[in-house]
Amino acid sequence: MSKKINILILSAGRRVELVKCFKRAKEKLNIDGQIFAADIVKTAPALYFADEYFIIPRIKADNYISELIKLCKAQAVSLIVPTIDTELEILAENRTAIEERSGAKVMISDYEVTKACCDKTLTAELLKRNGFSVPEMVTDDMIKSGDYDFPLFIKPLDGSSSINAFKVNNQKELGFFRSYIKSPIIQKFVSGTEYTVDCFCDFDGNIITIVPRVRIATRSGEILKGKIDKNRFIIDEIKRLLTKIKFRGHITVQGFLTVENNFSIVEINPRFGGGAPMSIMAGADSCENLYRLLSEEKLSYNEHYEDGVVFSRFDDSIRVEE
Repeated sequence: MSKKINILILSAGRRVELVKCFKRAKEKLNIDGQIFAADIVKTAPALYFADEYFIIPRIKADNYISELIKLCKAQAVSLIVPTIDTELEILAENRTAIEERSGAKVMISDYEVTKACCDKTLTAELLKRNGFSVPEMVTDDMIKSGDYDFPLFIKPLDGSSSINAFKVNNQKELGFFRSYIKSPIIQKFVSGTEYTVDCFCDFDGNIITIVPRVRIATRSGEILKGKIDKNRFIIDEIKRLLTKIKFRGHITVQGFLTVENNFSIVEINPRFGGGAPMSIMAGADSCENLYRLLSEEKLSYNEHYEDGVVFSRFDDSIRVEE
């Protein structure tokens, strides 16, 4: 492939694995180009694994979009890759302007879909409206009337990484967590085997890969150990989801396979999840897919990845400042 392709990974933070995945894909395909990483602080470790890094304004800064466009133009960026929830809505809202003014594509879905995914209540409503199983909502009226049973599950409306997400076992806990969590959403607790499903769609929303993996162990909401599981029921259910609701690029869907063999979806993250490198290393390489799409290749749906393989993640330290 002779076309020069530069990738910009936003909010790089600890996404060392993701930077390495893009580097491996670039080398495999013999791509001419660089992998840039951006963050708001120089201590973000992933910056030091990119070909070059940049410090950019905070997402809520007035000049965030203009500085992002300026950076992409100066560095001839081909693709912008978001990695955290808080940047998704602003990127989706400004996608057209960014792409037209910078020449860089943004790996983000349409604004209305992205907005729904960033609000847990809207996510549940969108899924339910399209015929998918979600944990039942517990409303204020239900709580006032006592029309609910424990256990419940409570989390912030716009939360991520399982921060302030708790199982609620009794009335005392419910009272405490309702006052402790800002803008909470309360649902019936769903038990079963927890899955994250890594999905990849092209820029027109066509499905390319679907990879279910069991969450064996997590820390602060991010997977530590996972097992790839080509569960046909889950794959077919996610195919149905991605056919009804169009996404662009890599997305992650989280849910529970219940004892009744029902897949209850708890959230959708329209971005690379922290455990995405597991599915990439199993053979469903979203980084390679992005390079191929940017090289104007046409991709088709496939399940060319290993089944049953287990991955375990670990921490490492690097020196970033004198």
